[in-house]
Amino acid sequence: MSDATRIGEGPGRRSYLVGLVLALALTAIPFALVQFRLAGTTATVVAIALAALVQVVVHLRFFLHIDFHKTPRENLLALFFAGFLIFVMVGGTLWIMFDLHYRMMP
Repeated sequence: MSDATRIGEGPGRRSYLVGLVLALALTAIPFALVQFRLAGTTATVVAIALAALVQVVVHLRFFLHIDFHKTPRENLLALFFAGFLIFVMVGGTLWIMFDLHYRMMP
């Protein structure tokens, strides 16, 4: 029986350590790309966005212990709805800012 399936016990230390190592790597890679200018601007922005998305999944899996097969459907729907709202708010904000920038420039 694994550490996470024993009654009365939470996830094991190994899960947290794997999550920590992955989170540190996913933080260090974008910082290194920017600090040492290892790639062009577009490639760096894409790498930062991908690392951010993977980091969200790592945090959900290893720190919040949300498993897409064992977590109740209501919790997953609430999580996806919150993600959709964040996407709409950030996307709308960027849309407005770029539109204002376009309109203000001569």
